[in-house]
Amino acid sequence: MLKDRLGRPLKDIRISVTDRCNFRCFFCMPKDRKIEFLPRREILSFEEIARVVRIARGLGVRKVRITGGEPLIRSRIEELIRMLRDTGVEDVALTTNGYLLLEKAESLKKAGLKRITVSLPTLREERFRYMAGRDVSLRKVIEGIEEARSVGLEPVKVNTVVVRGFNEDEIPEIAEFCRERGLVLRFIEFMDVGTLNGWSLDKVFPAEEILRALRTRYDLEEVGREDPSETSINFRYRDLDLTVGIIASVTMPFCGNCSRLRISADGKVFTCLFASEGFDLKGLIRGGATDEEIADFLMRVWGSREDRYSEMRWELITRRTKKVEMFRVGG
Repeated sequence: MLKDRLGRPLKDIRISVTDRCNFRCFFCMPKDRKIEFLPRREILSFEEIARVVRIARGLGVRKVRITGGEPLIRSRIEELIRMLRDTGVEDVALTTNGYLLLEKAESLKKAGLKRITVSLPTLREERFRYMAGRDVSLRKVIEGIEEARSVGLEPVKVNTVVVRGFNEDEIPEIAEFCRERGLVLRFIEFMDVGTLNGWSLDKVFPAEEILRALRTRYDLEEVGREDPSETSINFRYRDLDLTVGIIASVTMPFCGNCSRLRISADGKVFTCLFASEGFDLKGLIRGGATDEEIADFLMRVWGSREDRYSEMRWELITRRTKKVEMFRVGG
């Protein structure tokens, strides 16, 4: 198994298929900020993505997650899912804002998608429109979640980024929504990803307080992480065979077990969600590199990796001004 300088194995790849989105969420791509999107020719083709996954599988990668931007706005995304399943990789998953899921869920399932995660930061219409920066309907996202369940995309996971002063009062409400539907919920501390979201520590609602809010209503048993490389600390409801998780990158960093490599929509490889620079994979592919040369490139990139941003946040945040934006590399 390929390992980095800190002994962390490469097991997962997250691939952004577009830097565009149908939302302009304030914690990713605020609507008041000018964004220059990539020309279509600069974005990796499905064939290029599938080739990289097939090569990475030979290096020990077992999980692939498709992200964006918003991946469901990429034309014929189902075709990519089918191509990835054909590579033999064990697990193909996708993260979405859910707005197009009602129309896409069945075709994604038929193409071979195994799991899906939907971002759902609020259950209140007015807040949802504010968060999305668009005149969009929360009901459509909820219907998409229900459709995903009905076609067998199980388990459907829900991610809720908790931002102090925006939605921390909804923690029990969102938990109950997910309990009623058998959805696996993960609350996520607001992170300083990219440079556009106006992050500050006073906007972070920490894991400790998230758990306290949950325990005002539910009796929870901590079960930890299913796998050391998993991002969430999980808790089981004592009255229900279902878990709720908390991803605490700010207050309880988990860099020591991170096994994820990220590929941006324009074919750059990033060894950390908080990285400032990527490695040019697309240039290698389009320059006629062989599979062996691409494999060697990935081995060199991972083998030299020593990122620990979340563990070193307060040291790095004072001297680093540039970070890749989340909509380019995926969450």
